Amino acid sequence: MGNKSYNTTLIKSEAQRLGFLSCGVSKAQFLEEEAPRLEKWLNQNMHGEMSYMENHFDKRLDPTKLVEGSKSVISLLLNYFPAETQSEDSYKISKYAYGTDYHFVIKDKLKHLLHYIQTEIGDVHGRAFVDSAPVLDKAWAAKSGLGWIGKHSNLLTQKVGSFYFIAELIVDLDLDYDSPVTDHCGSCTACIDACPTQAIVQPYVVDGSKCISYATIELKNQIPSSFSKHMDDWMFGCDVCQDVCPWNRFSKSHREPLFNPHPELLSKSKKEWEEITKEVFNEIFKKSAVKRTKYEGLKRNIDFLK
Repeated sequence: MGNKSYNTTLIKSEAQRLGFLSCGVSKAQFLEEEAPRLEKWLNQNMHGEMSYMENHFDKRLDPTKLVEGSKSVISLLLNYFPAETQSEDSYKISKYAYGTDYHFVIKDKLKHLLHYIQTEIGDVHGRAFVDSAPVLDKAWAAKSGLGWIGKHSNLLTQKVGSFYFIAELIVDLDLDYDSPVTDHCGSCTACIDACPTQAIVQPYVVDGSKCISYATIELKNQIPSSFSKHMDDWMFGCDVCQDVCPWNRFSKSHREPLFNPHPELLSKSKKEWEEITKEVFNEIFKKSAVKRTKYEGLKRNIDFLK
C-alpha cells in the first residue's frame, strides 16, 4: 500500500489536479469538542424546522459509525466565488447557487479521487460526502488544517476567505494527519454587526431559525413576520456575513465552467423576478441548487420581499 507520507502526497496532488482548492487529512475519530456544542445547539432549538439535524447524533460525531473501519477523513475545498454577480436592481441568490448544483459537480470529482486512490494505492474502501449525510463538514475541515471556523460559523482561510464548498472522503487508509490552524477573527465583529436578522446570537453561534438562508430554503411553511423588512432582498440563501468578512477581499473567481451562471440569472431585474413563470424558472435553474426550494418556494420568497 506504499507508505503514509507517499500516499498522502499522492492524494493531495490528485485533488489539486481535479480542481480542488485545498485538501487536508485528519484522523477518523469521535469529535469530542463538537459533541456538547451540537447537543446544546439542538436543545436550544436553533435548528428550527430542520428536524433532520436531530437524527444520527452519534454518526454526526463519529465517522467510524458511517464508514466501517475508517481511519482517515480527507477534507476538500472547492471554490465557487463568481467572476460577476447579479445586477444591483435584483432579488438576490446566494453565490453558491449560481451554477450547476454543487452536489453533482463535487460528487463526480470525489468519485474520480476515490477511484484514483484505489487504482494507485490498492484495496481502499471509503465513501464520499457532500453535505448529504450526517457529517460535520466544517469541523472536519478545521481539524484538517484547511481553515478556522469564523464567528459566522463558516470555515475561513487567510488566503481565500470563505466562498467554497466543503466535501469529504472517509477512507479505511492510514495517512499523515494535518494540524488545525489558529483563529484569525481577532476582535472583528463585521459579520455579527451586518447580519440583517441578528442570527449570529454570539460569536461562533448562529441561530439557524433566524437565518435568511433557513427562511428562504429550509423553511417549508410561511416565512414568519419577524423576517419582514429584514430580508435584504435575498430570495434564495444569503451571503451577507461572508460579503462583509475582511478575509473575503482575497477571494478569487473560480475556474469551474459548471459553476458559471445562466446568463439570465445575472441580468434580471426585480420586476422580472416578480413575473417569473414556471417555464422560465425551470430553464434558468435547470441544474441549479435553487430547485430545492421549487418554483412555488421561490415565488413565496419573492412575494414576501415585495
